[in-house]
Amino acid sequence: MELQVVTELVLRKPKRRHRIARRIRNAYQYDTAYWRSAVAGPWGAGMFAFGLLALGMPTGLGTAVDLLLFLLAGTLALYLIAHLTTLLIALIGLPIPRLFTGAVLFDYAASFLIFYYNEVSLAAAAMVAAVISLAGIAAGLLAGMLASRRLRLRHKAAITLTAVLLVAAAAIWSFAPGTGNDSTVPAFQGVQSAGLLQEAGEAGDGGRLLADQPDNPAEPGPYAVSTFTYGSGNDTWQPEYGESVDVTSQAVDASAYIKKWSVYRTAYWGFNQRALPLNGRVWMPAMAEGKDSTESPSHFPIVLIVHGNHLMEDFSDDGYAYLGELLASRGFIAVSVDENFLNYSVWTGIPDNDMKVRAWVLLKHLQQIGDFANEPGNPLYGKVDFARIGLAGHSRGGQAVAMAADYKDWFGSDTELIQSLASYQIEAVAAIAPTDRKVDGKVTQLKDVSYLTLQGARDGDVSDFDGDRQYMRTSYSSGEERFKASLYIGDANHSQFNSSWGGRDVSYPKGILLSRDGMLSPAEQRSIAKVYLSAFFEETLRGGESGNDGQSGRYLPLLQDYRVGLDWLPDTAYYNRFESGSFTAWARYDEDSNRATLPGGGKAAARGLSWREEDAKNRQKGVKPSRGIVLERRLSGNEPSTYALSWKQGAPLPASGRLEGLAFSLTDRSFELEDDTPDAPLAAGAVTVEVELIDGNGTSVRLPLTRFMEAEPLPITSFTIHPWLDRHLSDGKYKHPTEAVYQTYRLAMEDFIAANPDFDPDTGILEFAFQLSGGSAKLMLDDIGAY
Repeated sequence: MELQVVTELVLRKPKRRHRIARRIRNAYQYDTAYWRSAVAGPWGAGMFAFGLLALGMPTGLGTAVDLLLFLLAGTLALYLIAHLTTLLIALIGLPIPRLFTGAVLFDYAASFLIFYYNEVSLAAAAMVAAVISLAGIAAGLLAGMLASRRLRLRHKAAITLTAVLLVAAAAIWSFAPGTGNDSTVPAFQGVQSAGLLQEAGEAGDGGRLLADQPDNPAEPGPYAVSTFTYGSGNDTWQPEYGESVDVTSQAVDASAYIKKWSVYRTAYWGFNQRALPLNGRVWMPAMAEGKDSTESPSHFPIVLIVHGNHLMEDFSDDGYAYLGELLASRGFIAVSVDENFLNYSVWTGIPDNDMKVRAWVLLKHLQQIGDFANEPGNPLYGKVDFARIGLAGHSRGGQAVAMAADYKDWFGSDTELIQSLASYQIEAVAAIAPTDRKVDGKVTQLKDVSYLTLQGARDGDVSDFDGDRQYMRTSYSSGEERFKASLYIGDANHSQFNSSWGGRDVSYPKGILLSRDGMLSPAEQRSIAKVYLSAFFEETLRGGESGNDGQSGRYLPLLQDYRVGLDWLPDTAYYNRFESGSFTAWARYDEDSNRATLPGGGKAAARGLSWREEDAKNRQKGVKPSRGIVLERRLSGNEPSTYALSWKQGAPLPASGRLEGLAFSLTDRSFELEDDTPDAPLAAGAVTVEVELIDGNGTSVRLPLTRFMEAEPLPITSFTIHPWLDRHLSDGKYKHPTEAVYQTYRLAMEDFIAANPDFDPDTGILEFAFQLSGGSAKLMLDDIGAY
């Protein structure tokens, strides 16, 4: 009987709580020394993700402090979650290295959440998390091997060296601010206009120069440069506006516009919306070299430069020193305006109505500078020419400068502001990759103000060419000398126009997924801004004055045709538009929906192709404020297609009465045909375009469009490190690889006369026709007219 009882006790199954306790006690039984060493791999991978998060969520305490805080938090989280996971796996009873597995699962979950909540789709976040976790596993296995006593020392050394090199390469790729340009796009692909350009002889690489070539506008001018700052004197983060400020400025009250200002933002800055500081970095010309004070101008044009919506804690206003120094050396007073306190913060959000306040603060800076200019002893005393003011802005700053130039429309109810600015003349506005959002339900309409906009085709922030929208809404009175111009740059991005913003257009961690392959280097990209902004302000603010050698219009050809400056510009693809008040429109396509009617009683007709008026659209298929005519040819062989504009009494002439040339904007949308017919893609250059004119005597002359400029294929952009990711970041923001961008073609009459001496444009133009031959094509035309 006793033997039976003992046997039953032995065979009886332990109680559940005893089984659970035993499993917990043995939770780490499979985590041998090898696997405990291997945990270093998942820890490193997880901390990589947390490091990216730290870079994308700056506290303002500095990168080193941010990394330390986030890595400590990540390490603590990994420790807790990995050990908790170990206990859960132990309770299940899986015979695997549980601590290591818990660390890997932490990597996956943390990486997934970090990327998913940074506008990365569910599928893409899962994919990225898997890659990081697999990297952690591989590193862990390697760490376990290195810790093993069975591996010889020389093998450990070789493995360690290889691992260090791989990690260093990954780090350099991940965080490098820029790379060299490996673009294969040739600098010039066209034939020059005889009326504008000539062969450069020794220029090489197809370069074309003006017959009377001016100096490179990106080269320093004859003036020495002095610099100083003005500000509140109380800034704790930026000593140049705090204890080290040179000139003290007044604070301004923006409470009429900003209603939501976080208490945390006040704690960070030390002020709220009722006391916004006016902080600025100033570069100004000193006495011209080789001249005495009586020969140098006493008043200089002024240019205010303002940044966009970068992270608040990563200050932006010092990123335009390269422009400020250049402009000052060439005879401008340049001011980089601090609006960092209006920028977005991960911790405090962004003030409401910030877009309008950005423009308002710029105007307040003009008022403050006006006070400085009337204050004896101030560096600006008697130095500023307020009849020649230029504004330049980047990103949201690019929209703000347009709003500031149109301040009567935006701030018309502020009588004091309007009256104080009555004697100030804003002549020119330059916008670098600007936004173009509705504010108070409306947008800016510029009238008789010169306008320039630059945009990169690889802009990962403002991925649409929004500056083109403001370009289209900028208009001029007939005969007005002011003008508008745009430049679209194949391999430029958003951030590199500011020397403080790094090389990636969106913050980490998502920024690591953007590609930098073939992108212009930071120096190359900023050289484009230097060339164009310097030339633009020289032309608009200093043209014709004695200090400019009386050479009014010397940089106008560059703004009309980028090929003039190819010796000054890096090698990539360019597309530009230009129009001035001297342009007389023959066809705008905005006046009505009848495709056959034209201004001035003209008629339009076509044969051998489909044609329709259509809204211009951006990359995201949003409508731009302009319509054009779309010519779609789906023929092949020698049968030509024609689109013709005709007038019985002759086309409208410019105000001068003399026709010197024609101009039109054209974009090649043949890539849309390829999308429609993937089995029969178009060959590049399959279509030949010719332009035909008929004068008042009935004499005709026809020239190929390549006689004036080669049609440049639009850049195809892959924004991310893999095409699949283009569709899975930022709600599909990058899924469209290209955008239809216009190029202005200028056709000199002397070229047509040279082709047929009997052709006489002084008798008028009865017909202007485009003839297409060869393969299929889809083209869009706009702004056809005479100059």
